[in-house]
Amino acid sequence: MHELSLSSLCQRFLSWTKLPTEVLVGVIVAVFIFLFMTFVVLALVYLFRKFVGFVQVRLGPRYVGPRGLLQTVCDALKLLAKEDIIPENADKGVFISAPLIVFLPAYLVYIVIPFGQPPHFQPKDLNLGILYVLAITSITVIGIVSAGWASGSKWATIGGMRSAAQLISYEVPMSLAVIVPVLVAGSLSMKEIAQAQGDRFWHWNFFNINYFGLTFPAFIIYMICALAETNQIPFDLPEAESELVAGYNVEYSGMRFAFFFLAEFSNLFVVCAIATTLFLGGWHAPLPSLPSEGVWSVLWFMLKTWTLTFVALWIRATYPRVRIDQLMEFAWKRLFPLALADVAVVSFISATL
Repeated sequence: MHELSLSSLCQRFLSWTKLPTEVLVGVIVAVFIFLFMTFVVLALVYLFRKFVGFVQVRLGPRYVGPRGLLQTVCDALKLLAKEDIIPENADKGVFISAPLIVFLPAYLVYIVIPFGQPPHFQPKDLNLGILYVLAITSITVIGIVSAGWASGSKWATIGGMRSAAQLISYEVPMSLAVIVPVLVAGSLSMKEIAQAQGDRFWHWNFFNINYFGLTFPAFIIYMICALAETNQIPFDLPEAESELVAGYNVEYSGMRFAFFFLAEFSNLFVVCAIATTLFLGGWHAPLPSLPSEGVWSVLWFMLKTWTLTFVALWIRATYPRVRIDQLMEFAWKRLFPLALADVAVVSFISATL
């Protein structure tokens, strides 16, 4: 009885299923991304509860599992077991498809993010990676507006309309902020943008000394807009509980509500991962003397991403919700002119270097 290697087992499986190698690899990557996305959301929800409890002098989850670790798992199982209710006045086709429209962009963005040194830790490198990210994430607003309108509830409709105004407004300065690292690297590929920053933190787009630190305003604008794009406090007007009960998803229950919940927390991690790639050197270590290859590259990337996520949770636990007029005025009268001026100056410097 001869010993079977992993490669021979894979070959036998391919011959049995009669699937091309590329298709099997794609299925494995898709399943892995979904499992990773689920783990990130479970970890984020637990950390959010614990951290907000600490900031607000509360205990947070503590009974289910050691230190409440299994509380989020139990909540997920509860959502799976709850009855799926569709309102009588709802547009059933749109009502059913809206959660999937919101979920899919949050899932598909993972494809182009380099979680470590390519090509082993990046599912797919696209030459137009930044355009892909901006195009995919802009679909989210369609799902949210559809969910609010199709629910047949005025509270959900108002939440959907607020979301449309907010996401479209903050998408403009966010896109301008993303142009800055594109100009610095001279490429739309996320891998090449991360590589262009190198392994010295003073060359990162967080505060690039070659551009006199003018990349720093773009980083701040991006992070503010990222919080608004993911409906995080203080920009959670589309789902303001004190005014709209729960906003655009008030009529959803069970697994359909879980898709909205999964997409919201997954998007928070995604925008921080994109910020790590564009502004914090990606998988590179801050100094050339430190290792940044193989598993080390993944560790550096995750450390930076979770640090930004922690800052976002800190803001969420600290600041109050703003008014809708303050929200819109801040986007169009403050962030947009600043982002436009920053792009103009950085483009002039990049043309002269």
